[in-house]
Amino acid sequence: MENGESRGARDTARTEAFSDGVFAFAITLLVLNLHDPSSQDVTLSEGLIKEAPFFFAMVTSFITILVMWLNHHNMFSHIDRVDRRLMLRNGILLLFVVLTPFTTSIVAAHMIDPDAGTAAVVYSGNFLFIAIAWNAVWRYCVKGRRLLREDVTDAEAQTITRQYLVAPLGSLVAIAISLVSGLASVTVVLVIAGFYAITGSHGH
Repeated sequence: MENGESRGARDTARTEAFSDGVFAFAITLLVLNLHDPSSQDVTLSEGLIKEAPFFFAMVTSFITILVMWLNHHNMFSHIDRVDRRLMLRNGILLLFVVLTPFTTSIVAAHMIDPDAGTAAVVYSGNFLFIAIAWNAVWRYCVKGRRLLREDVTDAEAQTITRQYLVAPLGSLVAIAISLVSGLASVTVVLVIAGFYAITGSHGH
């Protein structure tokens, strides 16, 4: 008969393994959008130049998903066990992660078009929903230390909570900037990813 501690550790590992698979799937979908840019109308070099916005959006999304995966692991290193409500919140988070390749294809196709602003709103909006869902997962775990590990101090938990506020606020900035420049909006998303790549070293 398993005790509560070992069962909780097993359930946490299963949740992480499932999440890892979803992150890997999302990154794979990004790469599957790559294709030979040359055609009968343009040379390979001209096609590569024309596809530059797509490559930029794809690389931005790849880096962002990679950083999210790393930080997702770090976040779960502070969590002692999972329950159904946490699994549901984590599932909603993963839904928006899986949508990232779709929103990336939209912003890439329209980054230099008149519809660039609308495409960037869709792209940045998806990351806003990811940030909201991410905070919902963490805040559920940290409230009353509901699911936190015993060795996680209150100060450490509060620091992480403050760091997680950067993503929704930054995404709102990206959405606002998209009204002016789709390229600048995508760049803001990359900057947010850079912030979490630097601060995401708090894992156990």
